[in-house]
Amino acid sequence: MSKWALILGGSSGLGLATAKKISQHGFKVIVIHRDRKSDLEQVESCFKEITLDDNRLFSFNADAINPIRRSELIQEIQKLIATEKIHVLVHSIAKGNLKPMVDENNILSNQDFHLTIDAMAISLYDWVKDLVNAKLFSEDTRVLSFTSEGNSKAWRSYAAVSAAKASLEAITRNIALEFAPIGIKANCIQAGVTDTKSFQMIPNSAVLKEEAIKRNPNNRLTTPEDVANAAYLLTLEEAKWITGTVIKVDGGESLQ
Repeated sequence: MSKWALILGGSSGLGLATAKKISQHGFKVIVIHRDRKSDLEQVESCFKEITLDDNRLFSFNADAINPIRRSELIQEIQKLIATEKIHVLVHSIAKGNLKPMVDENNILSNQDFHLTIDAMAISLYDWVKDLVNAKLFSEDTRVLSFTSEGNSKAWRSYAAVSAAKASLEAITRNIALEFAPIGIKANCIQAGVTDTKSFQMIPNSAVLKEEAIKRNPNNRLTTPEDVANAAYLLTLEEAKWITGTVIKVDGGESLQ
């Protein structure tokens, strides 16, 4: 029986690197991503790289946060995998508001917080719950999501995303606790500063990069591949007793 991995937000950055890594180890991969038409050529090119070595990848360019579309996607996934099961769910949705709290023009609003936390945190629970109800998970499922040092540090214009990361970690802990009887293990990976498209959208990201390199005892940034390696390790049989925790993958960046 094949092992399936479902990746939410896997067309770039950490999600794409994880798709590449686990596909190399026998997983059939389903990627749900949301990209503009102007970016699709590049996205499809990345997906083709994954399938060059006979790896199986199926992609849906759809809004994973919309509840109606989520229901439709789950039905499509059921048809795709037939009697097989999903062994890994990776949450890599990066859809948040990066606005300052104090500004003359464009300040962070109450609604901005709601939209960011819903997309980057609550949607994980929505997908887990609906996949459980559809009986699509295996008896030993690994649920992985990505957090950052912004979970406890204050960065300008990062307040909504910071709140979402803290919420994501809390939701992950409770998934690990409450879904344990049906075999789900859930963990967050706290990546060090990684130069992804999402990171580059953070105001003053260049300054954050410089500071991260100075703090890191290995004198470099974290790469998407570093994070994908850790994600793969958490899918192994040997990692089945790791659940409900935040694992730092940052080369020691957060030590000082």
